Amino acid sequence: MVRRVVVLGGGFGGLKCAQALARADVEVTVIDKANHHLFQPLLYQVATAGLSPANIAWPIRNILRHQDNVTVLMAEVTGIDTAGKLVRHSEGETPYDTLVVATGSRNAYFGHADWTEHTLGLKDIDDALAMRNSVLRAFEEAEAQPDAQARLPYLTFVVIGGGPTGVEMAGALAELAKRAMASDFRHIDPTHARVVLIEAGDRLLSTFPEDLSAKAAASLRGLGVELRLGKRVQKIGDGYVCLADDQIFTKNVVWAAGMEATPAAIWLGVTPGHGGRVVVDDHLRVVGLEDVYAVGDVAEVQGQELPGVAQVAMQGGRYVAGQIVTPTDEPFVYRDLGTMATIGRKAAVAVIGRAKLSGFVAWTSWLSLHLVMLAVFRNRVIVFFQWIAAYLTYQPAARLITSVNSRRGVDRTR
Repeated sequence: MVRRVVVLGGGFGGLKCAQALARADVEVTVIDKANHHLFQPLLYQVATAGLSPANIAWPIRNILRHQDNVTVLMAEVTGIDTAGKLVRHSEGETPYDTLVVATGSRNAYFGHADWTEHTLGLKDIDDALAMRNSVLRAFEEAEAQPDAQARLPYLTFVVIGGGPTGVEMAGALAELAKRAMASDFRHIDPTHARVVLIEAGDRLLSTFPEDLSAKAAASLRGLGVELRLGKRVQKIGDGYVCLADDQIFTKNVVWAAGMEATPAAIWLGVTPGHGGRVVVDDHLRVVGLEDVYAVGDVAEVQGQELPGVAQVAMQGGRYVAGQIVTPTDEPFVYRDLGTMATIGRKAAVAVIGRAKLSGFVAWTSWLSLHLVMLAVFRNRVIVFFQWIAAYLTYQPAARLITSVNSRRGVDRTR
């Protein structure tokens, strides 16, 4: 009987695992709530009108169409019977001999579930479109207000969280307002839009060297972004964000402050690790279970502190595929290919090996890496030319308000 491998999640880790099993004598089923693989590192560019959703996503079925041993199932996982080796989902049940959990992460609100009603998260395409609508609509609503005071909350954008996502969002929002939309309106001046980045720690990009954090902060200030470092959010309500020493009136709050794993640990019936992650050993096997692996953001590797980046998931997916085909005693070892964050036009910071880069060199490195990592060649070509056009014209490509409803703080779990 051919071994049945079920992969939960069509993100970086799950997709790489399935692809690496292309020539293996196994039957692979990939289960994902969405029908597409999403390149999440560029999701913020969809949210700020730089790219269209189809530029950074592609149907999972199409990516895996040449693999005769792969079946793709669009379904929402509801539970896992580890004793019976069954995955329960919205379309029924799927049996497995080996299970690979690669369901990623979701926004974490640190016990403040009520904040989801007043913030915009950024985990999937629906979130990005809702954020794009909200951001662009804010300028339209400001234009319609009768006086300057009434316009202020619409022209104030608060980003909570000073990690890579928060830094990139703040920079993109500032460039959208102060450059791309500068001359589009008659009653408001978008260059006066206020972008506030709040970070509870004492510096941005805490996983980067301090000098690069300082350069990122300087680049953001150069774009006019207000930095509130060492400040914790006390309360978020309808139209305001409260800090210990200030209250900011705003109609636009972006949440980029934390992540937690999807509820895979609950599905598996194991004790969750930090951030709800599934604890795995150095072979990425779930502790306490046989024939179950976890990779990427959903996994916590014992004895290792790994960053929540795509390369960790991709390398983990390839490693698990190898263990399924030919088990070895060699543990999983993450090979760091670099950490990067872009701040805006011609500005970025990067750590590649021992090299620390900033400015234009880091920015071009960031562009090159993200183009290469896009799943399909078509998207690489389109994104490349979109970036060239935006660079030359200062005009983002997708400034459309659609009929998608705003979805503040809603998470979608694969």
